Amino acid sequence: MKANKFDEAFDENQNDILDHLDLSKAKRPLQTQRRVNVDFPSWMIDSLDREASRIGVTRQSIIKVWLAERLES
Repeated sequence: MKANKFDEAFDENQNDILDHLDLSKAKRPLQTQRRVNVDFPSWMIDSLDREASRIGVTRQSIIKVWLAERLES
């Protein structure tokens, strides 16, 4: 598919544009993952788990979001 046809399909909100992409080679720049270990007190883990459960995400997700928000401010 030519780029202009792809652009038109995207602009028209056609759902089949993903069929024209090879997502197996997609990369997210500056998004490489590195593992870190952090020790938290039990009360903090309990609070994180309650809040994560309340909004329907994992503990790891809420920690990432909160850290990202803090680093961006």
